[in-house]
Amino acid sequence: MEFSEHIKTANVEDVVLRQPLHPPSRGTLCITGHHLLFSDREEGSSRQVLLLLRNIDAIEKRTSGSSGTITIKCKDLQVLQLDIPGMEQCLNIAHSIETLSCLDSVSEMYPFFYRPADLSLQDQWGLSSPESYYSQMKELHGRWRLSSVNRDYSVCPSYPPAVIVPNSIDDDTLRKVAKFRQGGRFPVLCYYHRKNGMVIMRSSQPLTGANRKRCKEDELLLQAVIDGSDKGYIIDTRSSQQAQQARMTGGGFESKSCYSHWKRLHRQMERGKALQESLIKLVEACGDESNNMDRWLSKLENSKWLSYVQTALSTAGLLAECVERDGHSVLVHGSEGTDSSLLISTLAQLIMDPCCRTLDGFLALLEREWLQAGHPFQQRCAHSAYSHTRLQQESPVFLLLLDCVWQLWRQFPLALGFSEALLLRLATEVYASDYGTFLCNSDQERCAVGVKDKTHCLFQALLRPREKDYYSNPLYEPTELAIWPSVHPQSLQLWRGFFLRWTQQIRHLEEAQEEIRNMVIEWGKLALS
Repeated sequence: MEFSEHIKTANVEDVVLRQPLHPPSRGTLCITGHHLLFSDREEGSSRQVLLLLRNIDAIEKRTSGSSGTITIKCKDLQVLQLDIPGMEQCLNIAHSIETLSCLDSVSEMYPFFYRPADLSLQDQWGLSSPESYYSQMKELHGRWRLSSVNRDYSVCPSYPPAVIVPNSIDDDTLRKVAKFRQGGRFPVLCYYHRKNGMVIMRSSQPLTGANRKRCKEDELLLQAVIDGSDKGYIIDTRSSQQAQQARMTGGGFESKSCYSHWKRLHRQMERGKALQESLIKLVEACGDESNNMDRWLSKLENSKWLSYVQTALSTAGLLAECVERDGHSVLVHGSEGTDSSLLISTLAQLIMDPCCRTLDGFLALLEREWLQAGHPFQQRCAHSAYSHTRLQQESPVFLLLLDCVWQLWRQFPLALGFSEALLLRLATEVYASDYGTFLCNSDQERCAVGVKDKTHCLFQALLRPREKDYYSNPLYEPTELAIWPSVHPQSLQLWRGFFLRWTQQIRHLEEAQEEIRNMVIEWGKLALS
C-alpha cells in the first residue's frame, strides 16, 4: 500500500497550533505516512513539532465558514488543537489523520521505517533470552532444565521457544499438561530466589470444566516443583466465585483433593474492560477544569484506579512474602495468564531481588515477564483513554504496572537504579513508538513479521551511554534487602508525572527535579575528585 493514497492534502500554510505549555504559534503543517510535522514560520523561531500519527487516539473536527479546527487527543494524554484555513483542507487533513493513525498492518508501522544513525539492524535485538537467563543461573542446573518443547510454537503460541521446567518432567508430559491449561500455557519457571531456592511459576487456568477433569501430568509437574518441601501456594488472581464460574465455560482451578500439597489463595484483580474504563474515568477527572476540590476527589475515587494500584501491590507483596519470608514456591495464574499474573510476578521480583532494581535489570525483567511471556501488547494498547472506538481486548495492564513501579520508586527513592523519566518514556512508547519492541502480541508474531530483523530494540537504545545516564537514578544506593511497599491509602498517590504531565505545575516540578539531579551529579563528581 502507498501511504500517499491516503494523503489528499500534504501541506497547509498559515496553520495555528495550540499546544499545552506553549503559546499559540502560526506555521506550516505537513502530513506524511507516519507523522504530522508543524514548523513555526514566525520570525526568529525555529520551533518544530513532530507527532507520530500512531500516538493519536482520537480526533475531533469542527468547521465554521471557510476554516476549520482539528482537536487531536494523543495516547500520551497530550491534547493539541490545529486551526486550519480552508474547510476542504481541514477535512482532508482530518481524513488522512484518521486513516493513517490506525493502520492495522504491523509491517506498515513506523518502526519498520525508522533508521537512526547510531543504531544498526545488525545489533543484538533484546537484552536476554530464556537460554542466556538459564545459563547465568547456575543454581538452577540441578533441579531445573531448559526445554525446547515449544521451539516451533506448536505447544503454546504465546510462549517463547525455550522455557524452564522441572528436570524430572519430560517434553511429552509437558505437551499433555499444555492441553490441560488454557492457551497451552503450562506452568513454567519465571523466578528463582537465590536466598532459599524457592521459585515463582506462571501458567494459565486448568481446564477442569464442570466435570472436574483431572490431568495426572499436571499434578506430577506441580509436585515436582515443590519436591522435598511440605507445600506450595497457588495465587489465583480471580475471586473464588469467578474461579467457580469459570468451570461452567470449561476453565477452573486446582482442587484440594488433586493438589493436596498446594494451598490456593484467591486475590481478585480487575482486568480487561473494568481497567480500561477506570483509566478513561481517571483521565477525564484529570482534565476537569472546574477547580472544584470535592468534585475532583469524588471523580478520582470513582475511577477506582488507585484501588487497583493498591490491589496489585498488596497481591505482589503477598507473593513475595510466600517466597521470601515463608520459604515456599508459588504458582501464579488467573484465566489466560497473560495479564495480572505477569503484573504481580514482576512487582514481586522488584520487591525481593536487587538485581531487578538496576536500570539494566529492570529492562531485562520487563523483557522476560512481558515480551517473552506473551503479553498481547498490540491488543491491550490499541487505544488509550480518548478513543471513541472501544475494542474488547484493550486494557492498560502495562500502564498499571508502571504506576505501581512509580509508587515503589517514590516510597524507596534510593533503592531503584532508574528514574521516573524512564517510567514516563515506557508509558509513552508502549502506545506509540519508533521502536519495534512493543509491536505484536507474542514472540511468535514478532518472528513471523520480522520485527527482530527489521526494527530497532527500544531497550538496547535506552542503554546507550547518553540515554542510560539520563534514565539512571543519581541517588541510587543498592540494597540486598527486600523493599516492602506500604499499601495504606495515605501511602499511595496519583502519578502526577504521567496523568498531569501536560499541566504547568508539573512542568515546574520537572524543572526543579532536573536541577536537583544535576546538583547531585556534580556533588558526586566532586566527591570522586
